Amino acid sequence: MTQITKNNKKLRIIPLGGIREIGKNLTVFETDNDMILVDCGVAFPEDDMPGIDAVIPDFTYVIERKDKLRAIVLTHGHEDHIGALPYFLKEINVPIYGTKLTLALVEKKLEDFNLVASANLQVVKHSEMIMKGDFCIEFIRTNHSIADASALAIYTPCGAVIHTGDFKVDYTPIDGAPIDLMRFAELGEKGVLLLMADSTNAERKGFTMSEKTVGATFDDIFSKTKGRLIVATFSSNVHRVQQIIDTAEKFNRKCVICGRSMVNVIDVALQTGYMRHTENTLIDIEDIDKYPPEELVVITTGSQGEPMSALTRMAVATHKQIDIVPGDTVIISASPIPGNEKPINKMIDELFKRGANVIYKSLAEVHVSGHACEEELKLIQAIVKPKYFMPVHGEFRMLTRHKGIAVRMGMPEENVFIMDNGRVLEFDGDEIHTDEIVTAGNVLIDGLSVGDVGNIVLRDRRHLAEDGLIVAVMSINSATGEVLSGPDIISRGFVYMRESEEMIAHIKEVALEALNRSDSLSFRKHDWSLKKTGIRDAIHNYVYEQTKRNPMVLPIIMEIDPSLAPTQNSNFDLSDDI
Repeated sequence: MTQITKNNKKLRIIPLGGIREIGKNLTVFETDNDMILVDCGVAFPEDDMPGIDAVIPDFTYVIERKDKLRAIVLTHGHEDHIGALPYFLKEINVPIYGTKLTLALVEKKLEDFNLVASANLQVVKHSEMIMKGDFCIEFIRTNHSIADASALAIYTPCGAVIHTGDFKVDYTPIDGAPIDLMRFAELGEKGVLLLMADSTNAERKGFTMSEKTVGATFDDIFSKTKGRLIVATFSSNVHRVQQIIDTAEKFNRKCVICGRSMVNVIDVALQTGYMRHTENTLIDIEDIDKYPPEELVVITTGSQGEPMSALTRMAVATHKQIDIVPGDTVIISASPIPGNEKPINKMIDELFKRGANVIYKSLAEVHVSGHACEEELKLIQAIVKPKYFMPVHGEFRMLTRHKGIAVRMGMPEENVFIMDNGRVLEFDGDEIHTDEIVTAGNVLIDGLSVGDVGNIVLRDRRHLAEDGLIVAVMSINSATGEVLSGPDIISRGFVYMRESEEMIAHIKEVALEALNRSDSLSFRKHDWSLKKTGIRDAIHNYVYEQTKRNPMVLPIIMEIDPSLAPTQNSNFDLSDDI
């Protein structure tokens, strides 16, 4: 093993995402001269982020120190660990290290951004080490809900840091390669400065079940099912998909792959050797009608009830090739991500309405987690024996629960650090500092726009979504200030105008009164800002008095030079344009 001699250099560990939240994992490891990043992921938008497609970490701190950056190292290929790479690589092109499947998935993602040619992707095998400045990084085999997952042993001038990545302890994994507990124990005997461990399932007692238990459930369901089978799972769960294919072959069924992400991941997994199937097991979706239902299995996306996913479109009869019919059996082989319960339940209801038999986790063991439960977390703590501990990858309650586990096992409470995104954990000789805070936060992705949508725009979107909009449009003589036309009142998401004509008429009167009042208060005839503010406040106050509602009010004043206008009293009807 490459040895790094301790010296007076400092070690700074800075989470820029993934702490006190699920998603957008990104951690900075920094010395005086060098910097590496662990993971670079996205998060799903929250319910209060209308129109947002994804959330990525704020890269400002790294960009300002890009001359120190030596590499990005990846623990595995899930979106919350690799999804922000295309946005980061547009700012800084740096070597990326990961295992074979992980980088194959990264390459597939970079194709959509035309970044493959410029990307520097370096495949690393488990137990292999890479040197990057002051850092030596070792990849350690772990188990997770995606193949080729890794923990990282990061050897620094201040000591060894172990980052578990997302993991569980599976003694009977599908690929026959269990977590390398012996290596964790060896490192523990040599001395570990800091352990950073996955906290997702810290609230769950016991052990996480092996992935193979799902295969036994599939065998049971397939043996009893006479009609068509439709199985929804996460596209990245290669081992789960492999078990579905294996069971389909066992019962002489053909497999149809449905959903863009599912097709992409299976293509990558087959090309890289992480999946296998016998010839003619996989058939094209265009050939689905050539086989009777009892000979088919559809493997699809949509286990989280996503509105545009393949299974959701089947449930509401908008899928182009597959309709749900009585006799279909739908297996949802996934647990709801927190916040997705409502769309999943709605989708299940729609599937039942169409006559399908739906099987989900509360009815059968069709899913197991990819994250370690309490007893596995204890095992890692016991064999690594770190001097300090930082729980990572989880919401605050999960981190707190994980801290409690470590403390009950004898870890001094002052040696456990529950951090926040942007807070620096600095090792400086025998001293530890946690006072410094650097730039961190959310960058919102809206279509092709990156970071253009901020808090004010989100606030306006929420306001429009919750309360609706009233627009007051009028034209005014640019010379005299006389009202030439309007005000025309347009409502969207507030009231239906044809059924609220009396209120609309009163709003027009209120707008005119406010305009006249602003004219009398201002010494400037053309103080349009004052006029608009007066109209907005007056309409808002009137509407609230009448309805106790707060729609967004948007006054529009158009200046017109009568000498250039075709008629002095032209009416402007913008109702069809807004």
